[in-house]
Amino acid sequence: MSSPADTAPGRDPGGAVGRLPSAPKTRQLLALLLLHTGTQVTLETCVHELWGDHAPRSAVQSVHTRVFQLRRALAARPSVGSVEAAKRVLETRYQGYVLHVRQGDLDLHAWEGHMARARRALAADDDVTLAAALRSALALWRGRPLVDVEAGRHIQAQVAHLEGVRLTALEQCLDAELRLGLHHQLLSELGLLISRYPTHENLHAQYMIALYRCGRTAQALEVYRVLSRHLADELGIEPSHKLRTLQTAVLTENAELDVRPPLNLRLSLDLVASR
Repeated sequence: MSSPADTAPGRDPGGAVGRLPSAPKTRQLLALLLLHTGTQVTLETCVHELWGDHAPRSAVQSVHTRVFQLRRALAARPSVGSVEAAKRVLETRYQGYVLHVRQGDLDLHAWEGHMARARRALAADDDVTLAAALRSALALWRGRPLVDVEAGRHIQAQVAHLEGVRLTALEQCLDAELRLGLHHQLLSELGLLISRYPTHENLHAQYMIALYRCGRTAQALEVYRVLSRHLADELGIEPSHKLRTLQTAVLTENAELDVRPPLNLRLSLDLVASR
């Protein structure tokens, strides 16, 4: 999920990406419409996204011209085939536009499918399926969304939302994999993540747990110390109660930090033991 070139509707294998308009503001408009597929984007929103609070007098006409360019690019695609069909894909509504995209044409659709599978697995306490679904969803990411598009206020907000959704999914995935006892496999990934997010408490907590389970108690405590320093220097706060409790658990070698089998496996073991 990284650019209009990756997420344009009706992706054709025959080089359709090369036919997308290259003008920065036209691509910016396409990105805005793609982020709101199936929903009307007002002309006012289009103008505000492209020029902010300093729109020229010609802004409205410029948006109309860029819509025309997008429709011409769509019409050249075999899956659309004509200007009239392109007008149905990029539809004019009163004081706005709606971009219609077929289900499955955006990698965002695949993301939503994997996340739906993850939610079902979470409800069923199935950490194996949960971790697999979340890893499949995360594999769709190829860096920051819309990295090759100039972003105004509306796109910036949407990109920040997508980044937040991705990070939440990653945290849930790491939690599931830690519950499955994959702490050795996660050490490198978690080490990179805390360097990227030096004040993110939950990622540091996950790294501390992984280190502790690998017999690296001193390193786990050092991670806590470094996080404390970053929080104090950058935000003027102390670690949360959750982190302080975790530090105490590491120091006292609390059994709650040990790997516990997933719930479905524990139930199976309990059933066997009761016979």
